Amino acid sequence: MNKDQVKGKIEEAKGKVKEATGVILDDKELETEGNIEKNIGKVRSGFGDLKEDLKNSK
Repeated sequence: MNKDQVKGKIEEAKGKVKEATGVILDDKELETEGNIEKNIGKVRSGFGDLKEDLKNSK
């Protein structure tokens, strides 16, 4: 597991928490912010997966 995968998973988890908190508190701004952060984390994690695949295929 590389650093992009780890950071992506952490960011995704933080985004999920923010999103859930926004839903509970009925705070649409916090919910949206969490959703965006979650998706950025997914992208970063996917980028890390791609880097790992490229490294392993050599």
